[in-house]
Amino acid sequence: MANAASGVAVHDDCKLRFLDLKAKRTYRYVVYKIEMDQKQVVVEKLGEPTESYEAFAASLPADECRYAVYDFDYVTDENCQKSRIVFVAWSPDESKVRNKMIYASSKDRFKRELEGIQIELQATDPTEMGLDVIRSRST
Repeated sequence: MANAASGVAVHDDCKLRFLDLKAKRTYRYVVYKIEMDQKQVVVEKLGEPTESYEAFAASLPADECRYAVYDFDYVTDENCQKSRIVFVAWSPDESKVRNKMIYASSKDRFKRELEGIQIELQATDPTEMGLDVIRSRST
């Protein structure tokens, strides 16, 4: 399952945890990491359904890239309860160039493994993936 461009495989657990989040709402978020030694994307952290957005944002390292999905609940102007699955490509300015390049070249292939993503955000700092940004993209 390796991608010729980046050579990064996707561990089966990545898809399974995503399906748990999407279908069963077992998790609020999933943070994914590329294990450079094994050259594959693995699950790094699972957020409990009760965890806040702040906990999700805090789980992303300040100096390393990650992929993450977040189950965003909100209420529309018509007072309807809605949910959107947000994919975040986290690439902070402090991360190493090689790290950024590997994550960037593997992103589309990894994202294709996760069916049902409704919003995609590319973020280099927390303000680019704030709740206001997600909310504005959800309507």
